[in-house]
Amino acid sequence: MTSLEELWLVRHGESIGNVAATAAEVAGAEVIALDTRDADVPLSETGVEQARALGAPLLGAERIPEIAWVSPYVRAQQTFALSIENGPDIRRVLTDERLRDRELGILDLLTRRGVVARHPEEAARRANLGKYYHRPPGGESWADVSLRLRSFLHDASAADARVGLVVAHDAVVMLLVALLTGMGEAALLRFAAANTVLNASVTRLRADGERWQLTDFSDVRHLERLGAEVTAHPGSPDVLPR
Repeated sequence: MTSLEELWLVRHGESIGNVAATAAEVAGAEVIALDTRDADVPLSETGVEQARALGAPLLGAERIPEIAWVSPYVRAQQTFALSIENGPDIRRVLTDERLRDRELGILDLLTRRGVVARHPEEAARRANLGKYYHRPPGGESWADVSLRLRSFLHDASAADARVGLVVAHDAVVMLLVALLTGMGEAALLRFAAANTVLNASVTRLRADGERWQLTDFSDVRHLERLGAEVTAHPGSPDVLPR
């Protein structure tokens, strides 16, 4: 049995939720105008174009992924399906609920302004605990997401494949990078503050003995080459001013 030597981490293409959240932030609104539950949010038209563009780096890779793990959320499922329309034939495809986006609980569909206005106690808790350990009521902290991703990595490491592909969400990509490269809380928060996981971007890691090395982070050269729009949207609304 072979073991994983390379892992591709792909964030889904732009979703209508990304567009709505950015519009709400720009408008200074408290609530994001979205009537679809998070798991069912689809790609925007731009996101569809971005997802199709992912076929180019997959086909052009020196080693094509042999197995794919995909978040069950619609935007991730659509991204994967569109990426292989003109891409490689990846026959081993697993949907894994551990790759779902971070759950925000009572902060769901609130902007930064909305969190401060409607749940000032949570804004205070977030300022005290920090992004990594703050768990909104009914939701998850980054530490909680890391726990389920540790479980995922344990199972993925046993896959009979050398190259694997993950299609998921910005927080999942960021936390998988942290877990694989051994970042602690402080290093992760510095890295996250300086780097953004762009829509339909590709992040690659390679195993170096028992450690993993980050070789590409949030690479969108395939979008630029094919004329697809590069989009950057803010992260979850618990990123509050301190």
